Amino acid sequence: QVQLVESGGGLVQAGGSLRLSCTASGRAFSSYAMGWFRQAPGKEREFVAAIRWSGGRTYYADSVKGRFSISRDNAKNTVYLQMISLKPEDTAVYYCAADTYFSNWGTRPPQDLEVWGQGTLVTVSS
Repeated sequence: QVQLVESGGGLVQAGGSLRLSCTASGRAFSSYAMGWFRQAPGKEREFVAAIRWSGGRTYYADSVKGRFSISRDNAKNTVYLQMISLKPEDTAVYYCAADTYFSNWGTRPPQDLEVWGQGTLVTVSS
């Protein structure tokens, strides 16, 4: 099984951009679908984006479409989340996740996913 470590979070002004990274250790990274969730204070964890093991398919929450882009580099065991045009409502802890299956990331309960990182905080100031 893989272990996941996120990085790249921080404080940014509204309208700014950040790129999050999630690096996996362990074998078989390239066989996992990868994705990002986020959890704002007092709210439930919500789906943000997912990418198939090959990188050929991606899926986004409506709230981030056109602003966020997920990609992966299997040679580096890393998945990225490029975020632009950030809004204060994007403020949250962002979690990287991995699962054998790509389907239904947007509707499956987060606890169904196999592997989680520890999270990285993104704060967007107005």
